[in-house]
Amino acid sequence: MPDVAVVGSGPNGLAAAVTMARAGLGVHVYEAAETPGGGLRTSELMQPGHLHDICSAVHPMALASPFFRAFELSRRIDLVTPELSFGTPLDGGRAALAYRSLDRTAAGLGRDGGAYHRLMAPLVRRVNGIADFTLNQLLRIPHDPLAAILFGLRTLEQGSPAWGMRFREDLAPALLTGAAAHSVGRLPSLAPAGAGLMLGMLAHAQGWPIPVGGSASIARAMVEDIEAHGGTVETGRRIDSLDELPPARATLLDIAPPALLRLTGNRLPAGYRRSLESFRFGNAACKVDFILQEPVPWQAAGLADAGTVHVGGTRAEMAQAENVVASGRHPERPYVLVSQPSRFDASRAPDGRHILWTYCHVPAGSTVDMAGAVTAQLERFAPGFRDLVVQVQVTTAAGLADYNQNYVGGDFAAGLMDLRGLIQRPVVSPVPWRTPVAGVYLCSSSTPPGPGVTGMPGYHAARYALKDIFGLPVPSLSR
Repeated sequence: MPDVAVVGSGPNGLAAAVTMARAGLGVHVYEAAETPGGGLRTSELMQPGHLHDICSAVHPMALASPFFRAFELSRRIDLVTPELSFGTPLDGGRAALAYRSLDRTAAGLGRDGGAYHRLMAPLVRRVNGIADFTLNQLLRIPHDPLAAILFGLRTLEQGSPAWGMRFREDLAPALLTGAAAHSVGRLPSLAPAGAGLMLGMLAHAQGWPIPVGGSASIARAMVEDIEAHGGTVETGRRIDSLDELPPARATLLDIAPPALLRLTGNRLPAGYRRSLESFRFGNAACKVDFILQEPVPWQAAGLADAGTVHVGGTRAEMAQAENVVASGRHPERPYVLVSQPSRFDASRAPDGRHILWTYCHVPAGSTVDMAGAVTAQLERFAPGFRDLVVQVQVTTAAGLADYNQNYVGGDFAAGLMDLRGLIQRPVVSPVPWRTPVAGVYLCSSSTPPGPGVTGMPGYHAARYALKDIFGLPVPSLSR
């Protein structure tokens, strides 16, 4: 019998398993799908030789996450980090460009370059303190209080109607809004503002890396480490009740609150059950994957070198699109998140071909195919795009929910990201990874610090399980 059972092999379940296995414990991971990885899967979605990331494609947190830093991910897999982290095209062939160099970025933002530099420079200087604050439980005293204060004040500014006060033109606001809109929600509001500032800070501090061979390479590195330390990963094994698991001393669950309710049956006390039942999920995404016969013909100079492109126009246009989704409708001109990994990794497509990864936000549970709206937005800023399309595959929000039970309604964040959702995740507690069931811990993105490929929810859950049950210290994660 294993010492530790882990249900779910997304990045957080794998992070928990890595940590427990390296502590010398017997670990067994159960995964319902035929391949491990959760949001870290890559497959030949449409044609042989064309590798598409099924969920995550670009990984801003891969170099910032304390777990992945300790795990030395950058030594285990090949990461390509474009000098141009992201860009936002505007009409007329213009674009706002976020380079790793903050100075170079500011120089391209016209009259607002100085204002953007003053906004971001203090965050870039304190990147480690801000990462510590944002990637752990918020209900604690931060290790770098000044970093937390600086980040908090800027989040208040960019998350309120005052978000445009320091700017006079449209490039810098569009650049910031493109990053903020990663977090599905009304604009302006606090959670998207915080997410956008964090992503922008990381773009300048270290860049946004793209894994060579696809996101599955991250999952493979973690599985290899688990197995090297005596653990096992079993795929094609769905767990519907804790009773189906062997009597392990610790059980770590990379699942969303509805699944936790199902698996635990009547074991949870009434108050905790009510908290899980009141847990709120957010809106969703419609993913549109393309095979192209040539790279995207961006009209704006420089965008071809961007690892990520935020398509949506001005700050006002992107905010309007996101607020339409927040009201339960589908935008005619959606905000579209775009990456062309084959531009930086030749292994993703045969010679002369490219893959394009995109998604836009839609209401939860949507069955609407947004390929037409996404294509129109791309054609708007890359004239001739339509003529390059070889094949398209659409995954609606309902399809995302079918793909992964943690994506309730297609919510890939596994829980609404607003101020309440940051604190009640899934319960208000100094240790929200513990459940009231002895030996059972929740380690999905429905726990702090929330979504993103960080491994931190799993790492936090494992740390407490090691302490509570085994009386063991956190092991070294380095090679």
